[in-house]
Amino acid sequence: MTRRTKQLGAVDPERKTSPVAWESDEDTETLRESVPEEAVCFFNDSAYDHGTVVKSGSVLLRCDHGLWLPAGAADDAKP
Repeated sequence: MTRRTKQLGAVDPERKTSPVAWESDEDTETLRESVPEEAVCFFNDSAYDHGTVVKSGSVLLRCDHGLWLPAGAADDAKP
């Protein structure tokens, strides 16, 4: 059975979304310390388990204990 990576669209600033630690963000460790280590990440009020990979526009994001980490370009992802 093939699993599809769920396309979540853009972040709605009015809804609960966990922070994204971009590779160019020099404060990634500070950001990680400010987020309580949770088993889930939020994206527009929906919870996703640690390790879940989702699409947001053209980017793949992986949930890492309450923080979204870039996981590559969505164009490279299998449907």
